[in-house]
Amino acid sequence: MKKHAFAVFTLFLLLVLGWAGLARADAVTVWNANAGVAATAACIAPLGDPLHESRIYAMMHVAIHDALNAIDRRSRPYTFDMQAEPGASPDAAVAAAARDVLVPLIGQLPLELVSPSCIAAGVASVEADYTAALAAIPDDQAKVQGIAVGQAAAAAILALRAADGAVGPFLNFSCPQDTNPGEYQCTPGSPFIAFEVWENVTPFVLKDSSQFRPGPPYAVNKKKYTADFNEVKSLGGDGITTPSARTADQTEIALFWWESSPLKWNRIARAVSVDTGLDLWENARLFGLLNLALADGYIAMVATKNHYNYWRPVTAIQTGDTDGNPDTTGDPAWTPLRPTPPDQDYASGHSIEGGAAAEVLKQFFGTDRISFQDCGVTLPAGSTCSDPSPVLRSYTSFSQAAAENAYSRILIGFHFRKSVEEGTDYGRKIGKRAANLYLRPVH
Repeated sequence: MKKHAFAVFTLFLLLVLGWAGLARADAVTVWNANAGVAATAACIAPLGDPLHESRIYAMMHVAIHDALNAIDRRSRPYTFDMQAEPGASPDAAVAAAARDVLVPLIGQLPLELVSPSCIAAGVASVEADYTAALAAIPDDQAKVQGIAVGQAAAAAILALRAADGAVGPFLNFSCPQDTNPGEYQCTPGSPFIAFEVWENVTPFVLKDSSQFRPGPPYAVNKKKYTADFNEVKSLGGDGITTPSARTADQTEIALFWWESSPLKWNRIARAVSVDTGLDLWENARLFGLLNLALADGYIAMVATKNHYNYWRPVTAIQTGDTDGNPDTTGDPAWTPLRPTPPDQDYASGHSIEGGAAAEVLKQFFGTDRISFQDCGVTLPAGSTCSDPSPVLRSYTSFSQAAAENAYSRILIGFHFRKSVEEGTDYGRKIGKRAANLYLRPVH
C-alpha cells in the first residue's frame, strides 16, 4: 500500500511539476497528498463523500499546523497551544499529527456510507505512509519529541471536535411527496436525500451555518429562471439519450471538475505551493486555512439547501410542462451528463467550495493572479492524473479556476446558473473570513 501511495504522489509531481517540484515537496505537502490517497482508498474520494473528506482534511491540517507552531511559533494556533521540547523534529511532528487524526477518523466513517473493506484500506494506506515517514527520520531524541508533540496536537483537535454533530444517519429515505413546482424531490435513481443532518455540524470558522447565506433562488415563473432552465437543458444533457449543445471542451470542463472539491483544490494548492517555494510553516498555515474553509463550505451548503429546498434541474426539466411557467418546455426523458447528486440545488456546494478555495489562496498569496496547471482524476481513462499523458488545464488566476469550476456544474447538468453564481460568492465570503481571522501570523 505504501509503495502504491508513494507512486501515485510521485507520478503526479513528475507529470505536473517536474523533478524540481518533487525535490521541493515537504512533510506538509506530502501528508496532504497522503490524505488524498487514503481518502480514495477509503472510497470517500474522488466522488463518494466529500463532506466527511473535508472534515478529515481540516482536522488533520489543524493538528499539523498546531504541532509545528508548538515547535516554532509563527502563527496563532487553532486549538493546541503548547511549547514543544527544544529540538523536536518538525517532520516527525507532522507525520504523527497527520497519522493520529487520519487513522481514527477514517476508522469512524459510517458503515451506512462505506464498507469495512474500504475503511480498512484507508487506514492501511495511512499506516504504511506513517511507517515510511518515520523510517526516514533518524532515531534520536528529536524524533521522539516530534512524535510526542504531533500526537498531542492531534489529540487536542480530536477532543475539540468529538461532539461536533458529525453523526448520522446520513441518508433520509423519506422522499418528499406531492411537491409543488420548485420544491425538491428525490433525484432520479436515488431514493433518499443525503447529508441533511450535516447542517448540525459545528462550523470551524463561521459563527453559525447560516452566516453569509444568500437570498432565495428564482421563482419558477420568472424570466431569469426560464433562462437558467433553458441553459442547463441545452448544455447539461448526456449527449446519448438527451441531445446536448455542449462542445468537446465544455464536456472536458464538466468531467475535469467532477471530482471532489477537497481533492481537487488541495492538489491545486500543492502545485502552487511548490511553484512559489513555501516553507514547512507556510504550508502548514496555507493548508490549514484552505481546509478549514472547505469544511465550513459544506456545512453552510447543507444548511442552505435544507433552508430553500429547491429542486434540481433534472426534476425541473423532466416536469417542465407542469411547472406553471408557459415558457418552459419539459422533456420527461432528459438525462444529465452524470447522475445528479441526491440533495437540493441551491446553493451549489461545488461552487461554494471553489469560491472558498480561490479566496483563501488569493488572501494567502496577496494576489489572485497566479498561474498554474492541474490534472483531473474523473476524466476519461487515458487522460487522468495517473496516466502517462494526462490532460492539463491551465489558469492565470484563482478566480478563473473558480469560475470554470462553477460553470462545470451547469455543463454536467447538476445546477442552475443562479445556484453556481450565488454559490461562488458565498464561498468567497467563507474563505475571506477564514483567511482574515484564523491562524494569523505572529511576526
